[in-house]
Amino acid sequence: MIHLKGSPYQNTAAFLAAAAEIAEYYGFEYFQELVRQKTAIRPLPPGAKSDTEILYARRDERTMPSAARRLASAGNGGATLAWRTVALPSGAGISFELHAAGIPHSIAEAILLAAADAIAREAGIQNRSLVLNNLGGAESSARFVRDVGSYLRKHIETIATSLRPRAATDPLGTLIQLIERGHPGVSRAPQSMDYLTEDERRRFWDFLEYIEMLGLPYELSGQVLGSRDCWAHALFEIVGEDAGGGNRRSIAAGGRYDPLMSRLARRPMPAAMIAVHVESRGSSSLRRKHRGVRSVYFAHLGPEARRHALPLLENLRQHGIPVYHSLWHERIGEQMAAAANLATPYILVMGHKETTEGTVLVREVATNSQEAVPRQELAGYLKRKRVWTAVKV
Repeated sequence: MIHLKGSPYQNTAAFLAAAAEIAEYYGFEYFQELVRQKTAIRPLPPGAKSDTEILYARRDERTMPSAARRLASAGNGGATLAWRTVALPSGAGISFELHAAGIPHSIAEAILLAAADAIAREAGIQNRSLVLNNLGGAESSARFVRDVGSYLRKHIETIATSLRPRAATDPLGTLIQLIERGHPGVSRAPQSMDYLTEDERRRFWDFLEYIEMLGLPYELSGQVLGSRDCWAHALFEIVGEDAGGGNRRSIAAGGRYDPLMSRLARRPMPAAMIAVHVESRGSSSLRRKHRGVRSVYFAHLGPEARRHALPLLENLRQHGIPVYHSLWHERIGEQMAAAANLATPYILVMGHKETTEGTVLVREVATNSQEAVPRQELAGYLKRKRVWTAVKV
């Protein structure tokens, strides 16, 4: 949890306003402004669990279905990025959540982490790093949970009496409880990453390449876990120190929750999220800032350019230059169509050539002229062009 003492924010409301501004820069919408689609409610697939049958391994997972239902009703077959605030179950703080639905690729988690890391940095969190785990897909996680159950049965005598009944019905939830209590046997328990298939490992490496481009130090830990009814593939925590110093602690956590989203949407639907936790201090009434129309759209061509995109966008954010993007699109044609729909006067284009040369093409739509600008000079170039919009409160 982020403590506000020593941070730039006098109260929780100021933190939330800044977090919302960063989230909306990265393309996240306010949950309450998502447009619901009028779609018929699909019946549950044969053998699927109902909402009441979901096994929640952590208390914070119980607030996720409300977000999943809203995103499912707003989904139009494309990507939906949204943020919301939720009171923490403990009542001691507020969770600022970022959700990305409809994006099956690792860029979804990368956008979430880029935004969350920017929020933490602005709050003065120092020495930030990432702790990662991977549950894999349905078959991999099923094998993992089966072996966790076997491990717990072999060591049942070392488990507190109050936890023993749960070990039979919810092995993963029991293991999480043992981790939280510091049980000495958790270090010898099965590790979920040992069960990944080759395809799942390649997918994880793709995710790690984004993390390295963001410049976030990371470590792998089998103790970052959650219910397999909720999560699949990558799970993560951001840890760091408050501005005033002190012990390192978890300040944000999340992962990919395809199983829960697909169950509640009643169709296959990918989704990922991260929640930044902040203490309740003074006012928590959020006052949002509304931006005008942005003048710039960023388009990428190829996976290497997409990996370099997020550090570039963060640099422009820090210089006060708001940019549209749709990094979840893989084809340049889809991105150019989005830029045309937004009617931005300028388009930034980065392909393999520009990535290699360290440049970005700046295209002026009205004249169709373009210029290659060194990446480190881009913010200054755009400012000289007076490419920005004023903030409207």
